[in-house]
Amino acid sequence: MTASIYKSPAGEQIVMKLYDDALAQWPVPYETRTLNTRHGDTFVIVSGDEAAPPLMLLHGAGTNSAMWGGDIAEYSQHYRVYAVDLLGEAGRSAPNRPDWNGPAYAEWLADVLDALHIERAAFVGLSQGAWTILKFAVAHPQRVEKLALITPGGIVPDKLSFLLRAVTFSLFGARGRRSLVRTLFASQPVPEGVEAITATMMQHFKGRMGVLPIFTDRELQRLTMPVLLLGGDQDALRDMGKIAARLQANMPHLHVEIIPGGGHALIHTAGRVLKFLGEPMMV
Repeated sequence: MTASIYKSPAGEQIVMKLYDDALAQWPVPYETRTLNTRHGDTFVIVSGDEAAPPLMLLHGAGTNSAMWGGDIAEYSQHYRVYAVDLLGEAGRSAPNRPDWNGPAYAEWLADVLDALHIERAAFVGLSQGAWTILKFAVAHPQRVEKLALITPGGIVPDKLSFLLRAVTFSLFGARGRRSLVRTLFASQPVPEGVEAITATMMQHFKGRMGVLPIFTDRELQRLTMPVLLLGGDQDALRDMGKIAARLQANMPHLHVEIIPGGGHALIHTAGRVLKFLGEPMMV
């Protein structure tokens, strides 16, 4: 039996209600699918023209695919978009949390693509979602058209200062959660309600403990497709300068954009990502 990833049944209902509310405001037509994979059922929000090329979106830790609501209208003008809920996070996919060190996450995402009958796609991932698409791309580079990595994990160790700050904030209840959320967003403008929703999810969801494994140089050198690194110069969790330097040393087709005032939880990035992806060819 899988242990609950929420602090209480009531807390889970609150988070799912937030998810339902977000889908009720989804700005474009969509459908949802629940796919069977070897690591658990996986929830996907599908938007955009069926004839358009596929684009996979993977969110970060402690949230779900509703976070793409501000970007989905732009993406779905050009792509058939699949927003995938990560396993073991605050969405509607299975609550199990496979080992980060093994092949599970690459296997899982391969199963997702197979269930959707997608051979090759472009991928966008935020934070842990970026780590996940990197894990997949290392294992299956032939299935990746382009990669957009937003504040990715697994490139350099996370900042110890942020981890200590997060522990301190956790001691101060609601006020501490609000301070932590503000730290994650840094100086960038945040739409009304987003900070409150993020704090509520922190309140009720049990974040996964542990550290994302660091990719080796040999693994990163397998990624010869075009790659975008998108980050903020005020990222409290990860040093974007060090990440850029390491990726530049190992990836031949890397494009780097560092956003002034941007924090770790970057929002409204679709315009920058679409510029990198270029005009897709309709199939």
